[in-house]
Amino acid sequence: MSKNTLLITQAAAIGAVYVVLTLVFAPISYGEVQIRISEALTILPFFTPAAIPGLFVGCLIANFIGGAILPDIVFGSIATLIGAAGTYLLRQNRFLAPLPPIISNTLIVPLVLKYGYGLPLPLPLIMVFIAAGEFISCYVLGEFLLTLLLKYKTLIFAGNANRIH
Repeated sequence: MSKNTLLITQAAAIGAVYVVLTLVFAPISYGEVQIRISEALTILPFFTPAAIPGLFVGCLIANFIGGAILPDIVFGSIATLIGAAGTYLLRQNRFLAPLPPIISNTLIVPLVLKYGYGLPLPLPLIMVFIAAGEFISCYVLGEFLLTLLLKYKTLIFAGNANRIH
């Protein structure tokens, strides 16, 4: 399998898992208080750059299928893209790697909820809710996932062995 084929396959698989996790846990994936379990996958750029487009497209599809409004589909997905790219840039430090998705979602998603959906809560409170959900998803679940994947990385990411730290 060529390197490009491998990266495209990984991106597609990661995107598909993101969509499935978001939709399976839909009751807690959307809204002002959300714990999007699929955001734990934003740790995957630690292992492969293929996760960056995979997470972006997965979020885009999950938001579309989940019935989000256009600004949410676009800007929510961009928040995940920024977070995934940031994780890739911070992959040298496993404890800093989960921060970019938390920060990008905390800054972008509350604006969509407030001004796109007309949520009547104060913007700082919405930011706290989103930050808390992202912390649970990215730090608690993401670090657990990272620990598991570090143990089995040669089996899972064999084609990217030169990129794994």
